[in-house]
Amino acid sequence: MSGVRFELNGTDVEVEGSGSLLDALREELGVRSVKDGCAPQGQCGCCTVLVDGAPRVSCVTPVRRVAGRRVTTVDGLDTETADVWADAMVGCGASQCGFCTPGIVMRLEGLRRSGKPMDTPAIERALAAHVCRCTGWLGIVEAAECVASGTSCAATGGERDLDAAATRATIEGGPQRVDAAVVLGGVVYGDDDAPSDALVAVPDALGDYHVAESLDAARRAAGLVQGRNTTVAPSAPIECPDGDWAVVLQTGWVEPAYLETDSAWCAPGGAPSDPLANAGAFGGKTRSPVGDDARRLADEHGRAVRVRWSREHVVRHGPKRPPMAIALRSDGTGVVRVARTAGIAAALRRVADDVVIDEVDLAGPPTSADLRGAGWAELAIARAALSTPPGAPVTITAPDGATATATVTNPGSDAAAIEVRVACGRPLDPTVLRSYCIGAAHQAVGWVTSEGLAVAADGTVGDLTIRSFGIVRPADMPAVAVQIADDDSDPVRGSDAVFAAVAAAVWIAQGLPPTWPTGRPLHSDA
Repeated sequence: MSGVRFELNGTDVEVEGSGSLLDALREELGVRSVKDGCAPQGQCGCCTVLVDGAPRVSCVTPVRRVAGRRVTTVDGLDTETADVWADAMVGCGASQCGFCTPGIVMRLEGLRRSGKPMDTPAIERALAAHVCRCTGWLGIVEAAECVASGTSCAATGGERDLDAAATRATIEGGPQRVDAAVVLGGVVYGDDDAPSDALVAVPDALGDYHVAESLDAARRAAGLVQGRNTTVAPSAPIECPDGDWAVVLQTGWVEPAYLETDSAWCAPGGAPSDPLANAGAFGGKTRSPVGDDARRLADEHGRAVRVRWSREHVVRHGPKRPPMAIALRSDGTGVVRVARTAGIAAALRRVADDVVIDEVDLAGPPTSADLRGAGWAELAIARAALSTPPGAPVTITAPDGATATATVTNPGSDAAAIEVRVACGRPLDPTVLRSYCIGAAHQAVGWVTSEGLAVAADGTVGDLTIRSFGIVRPADMPAVAVQIADDDSDPVRGSDAVFAAVAAAVWIAQGLPPTWPTGRPLHSDA
């Protein structure tokens, strides 16, 4: 097939005529600011670019369709426009790991250029094409409103200490930058800085790697088929024991849903790149094997090798939150049945040593105690439900000493709202801490109401698309007000305490249905 010519950020380029625009940008032209979070599903929005000024998801746009047209990535924004978006996103705490941010900026810039009203409903509709796991959407909406109105976010200005902001971000989510580069695609992730002539390794459905000269060839060799989702609802696979219990809770398989799929690269005899990059996985990549796999394959082939997992492979083989069944008496004693998981018993013991822990074997994807609050959060939530009446504030103290209090008002209506107070030592940077608290609240709302994977009795995962995980959409996220306590003690992670407290408050507000996800939205226009 003949080549395809188009204009990229003001420069004429020519690429092969097959494949997607995303592959042409990243694999042929080396444009790393355009991210691949789910290709070729076209559901996460991380690869969004402008084509003749209009937003397009590049992983499902055949490159031949942009012949003779103008393609603009975040790198092609003029300096003034780029600075406006960077200032707003950093100032409003609208970016954490940053993997989704360049695509979101391009979507919102497309809305701005369209001349259509850029009010909150329009911004939320535009963001419906995207997935963000970190921020909880509210900071992004605020940043877009600032850009639309020509105003500055409160935290923008020379007086802000971005080193302190990065320290707070690192405490909350792992090593992380806080600056314009995160917003504008300047952060190196996974295999972004691999040599252009590196081999590419892609695993098949069974986990065996297929190594080829290009990503497309490796995918074809692995026989990858685009994932689908199932119509089967998520379920809780572990039953509570019979008994006269005051509180019972059953949870199922939950996907951590980090946007950057596991990836790394390594040169022969070298050290592999860090698959965690700019954080954002909330424990999901703590034990990712891709670095070791890249090192082994590089040594075997005598060349640098990039290892890339597809979204479907992450769902099948990446760690999940372990399902559990909790049954408590009114005095807080009881039984926890949990999928056998390394470290989960110790996590449960961090909040209670007077419950019986029974680990059970389940067929299904791997589970991990490294995920945000795994084990201790579920038990702390169940114990809080014993003593907290509906509508009352819920206070939970995390094992590291942070304390969060959460209140839910007007559940099930369009006026639903969450109030959070967090005490976690010196804030260091209130904007970043607020962002992480809102993001934790977003994860908590989804965890209780909508997030889960359908897993068959034989362990086969049915939900393989990123939209099937149940992540709460922008328009469905209630307002979150965050109050940060005046605390001069050493800083500790606060967002995990917020995660647990908000989940408890949502569950109590919904009347303690025994199985999660409840299937009942917290915020509804109905």
